Amino acid sequence: MTPEEFQKQLQEMMKKFGNSGAFPFPPGGDSTGNSPNQTGFTTEASKQEEEEKDLEEELNFSLHPKDVKDHLDKFVIRQDEAKKALAVALCDHYNQVHKVIRAEKEGEDPDQVSKNYTKQNILLLGPTGVGKTYLIRSLADLIGVPFVKADATKFSETGYVGADVDDLVRDLLRQADGDVEKAQYGIIYIDEIDKIAGAGDSGGRDVSGRGVQTNLLKLMEETEVSTRSPNDISGQFQMLVNMSGSGKSGGKKNKNSINTRHILFVVSGAFEGLTRIISKRMSQGSIGFGAPVSEVEDTDEEYKTLRFVNTQDLIKYGFEPEFTGRLPARIVCHQLSPTDLFQILKYSAGSILQQYEESFHSYGIETKFHDEALKRIAEFAAEEKTGARGLMTVCEKIFRGFKYELPSTSIKHLEVDSGLIENPSEKLDELLISVKSEMDLRQVTEIQNYFSDFSKKHGLELKLTEEATSFLINQAKVQQLTATQLCDEKFRDFQFGLQLVHKNTGKKVFELGLGDVGNPEKVLSGWVVESYQKAGDSSQPQPPASE
Repeated sequence: MTPEEFQKQLQEMMKKFGNSGAFPFPPGGDSTGNSPNQTGFTTEASKQEEEEKDLEEELNFSLHPKDVKDHLDKFVIRQDEAKKALAVALCDHYNQVHKVIRAEKEGEDPDQVSKNYTKQNILLLGPTGVGKTYLIRSLADLIGVPFVKADATKFSETGYVGADVDDLVRDLLRQADGDVEKAQYGIIYIDEIDKIAGAGDSGGRDVSGRGVQTNLLKLMEETEVSTRSPNDISGQFQMLVNMSGSGKSGGKKNKNSINTRHILFVVSGAFEGLTRIISKRMSQGSIGFGAPVSEVEDTDEEYKTLRFVNTQDLIKYGFEPEFTGRLPARIVCHQLSPTDLFQILKYSAGSILQQYEESFHSYGIETKFHDEALKRIAEFAAEEKTGARGLMTVCEKIFRGFKYELPSTSIKHLEVDSGLIENPSEKLDELLISVKSEMDLRQVTEIQNYFSDFSKKHGLELKLTEEATSFLINQAKVQQLTATQLCDEKFRDFQFGLQLVHKNTGKKVFELGLGDVGNPEKVLSGWVVESYQKAGDSSQPQPPASE
């Protein structure tokens, strides 16, 4: 049953109650049409008014564009032009938001404040892994507004299988802990937006992308989104209540819906093939803004071309004119060079080196990364052509063996130099051999000290052959014991047995070979029995010698 059919049945059923097709109030609610909703929020107007926070105090509106860029510089390497453009767009937007909030607080008409302002939704263009998501998330954290990220490919046209774009706004509400006012000033970030382009000159495929573009248009402009999905049963009741007017509360803002007018939308994509469209246009005439290509100094050819993208290029790529018109701020990001990736590793506040340092530190292993090693990692990562994501790919491949082997050894320090990066398996083998040699030497010393103490304490000398010593060392490893612990376990009764042997035979020096240390108790028992036999034989009278 479709939502439309379900709604029709509900309306016919409710007519039987004589209420013109509407319940006086939804089940479980009250006469105001308010009830605890399925997202876990309580939408009672009186309760929200009591708990509503002063957004002017909660959100950070006092920033200037340079402040914003300085913040981004801590987390994202390079992309200077992109950071400047984002800083300006962000400050313009939230300065306007600040004016709207202040107007509402002072009882003024917020529409008058916004009449000369057009929201600067943002289009980010650039290859994968250059920090687009990180930039926007860092901005949301700086301002203190809720942030939601999604991939455009998960959405479908209304009525088809797939996610509804309105769910993005509801996700903002969840991120805002149910605070509708705060959610209305959040940031929605949609990645892979190029995947919903129609079959334009790019040669791409149309996956109902035009329908999704149309649905996004409403959100990016201004619309009311219900806090609950209309496909939920509770959402159906709420929608009918709103239609009947019983859910209104004396002209106050409807807390059952979220207005998208001041939500900042940022969309991004790699836009593969767009450079061909731009290059074709530029080769036929002016490239826009009166700047010839030769004046653009940059080694990144794709960036050099993408920075001249215009609305017609995006339309030819497969976007609706109205959709591109809702994205006035267009910002291009650089491909990351090996030098950029080195800078990210060494200086970025979110460098993955911190993750590896903490991972090894949890096993008591301190790491030291040399610059030449970081440069080689950056060079290998650049070959992956996935931007900063390549750093994780390369590091995981290099350090996987070390993370598996070293925690079980006595190694407490790891020097990461260029040799380790070039030949990680060879370096790991060297470390394991050296630690094995050190461990074996330490265990040999432990065994020697054990038997030396035994001799001093009991006046009897117990020796081991070299083969027997090696056997005990291997057994200690298998049983995960120290050599001293293993000797205590294997030779705990030897002091008593050897004293008996010494008493019966006078023998003071005993030697254990490879065949003896496997079952030392059996060997000791044999020595004791043999000593009593010898003692018994010596007590018997000897026959006279024959004449």
